[in-house]
Amino acid sequence: MQTVLCLLAISGASAATAADTMGQRMKACVACHGQEGRATSEAFFPRIAGKPAGYLYNQLVNFRDGTRQNGTMAYLLDHMSDQYLREIAGYFASLELPYPPPQTTNAAAAKLARGEQLVRHGDASRGIPACASCHGAAMTGVAPAIPGLLGLSRDYLLAQFGGWRNGSRRAAAPDCMGEIARRLSAQDVSAMAVWLSSQPVPPGASPAVSLPREAAMECGSGLR
Repeated sequence: MQTVLCLLAISGASAATAADTMGQRMKACVACHGQEGRATSEAFFPRIAGKPAGYLYNQLVNFRDGTRQNGTMAYLLDHMSDQYLREIAGYFASLELPYPPPQTTNAAAAKLARGEQLVRHGDASRGIPACASCHGAAMTGVAPAIPGLLGLSRDYLLAQFGGWRNGSRRAAAPDCMGEIARRLSAQDVSAMAVWLSSQPVPPGASPAVSLPREAAMECGSGLR
């Protein structure tokens, strides 16, 4: 019953007494993604507020079409048109809301240093580019379709790296994230997740308009 009610709300078939606005329709999303898409303490539901619209749209399409696997998301999005998914993505992308403090604290200095090295500079000896070369120097993403990496929990980051590595999360070819994830050791993935999840998000942070230089690797579909 709860899932049915969520589907009615997100598709616009809300109660007659409720205002028929996109904000009202998207209230179904807050059960998992937090009030206004800010995220909750549950590690595996990421913040969606303020993410680039193109990135959010790609994820909605991927969940609907089965490229990303999540039964609840697939059920909610099953009959939605591309145009409506673009409206949903645009709504959440437009929200400018403060981030909570980092969840990861008191991490070991050596692990933080290794994580920062990989994020900012990569590892040329293994053909691993810096995260910053695609996700922006500030790690807040790049419009229209590359997400930021700050403000995410350690467990969520680890889960996504695992998904890229085993193929349960993938992008249109060339799948650069899948290739990078397979080149990284488990220790390096952990170090990156620890460093990223320990960084505060600057006030007013938003996706960059463009990358300062060409991305280090060719990626399909704008990092879907």
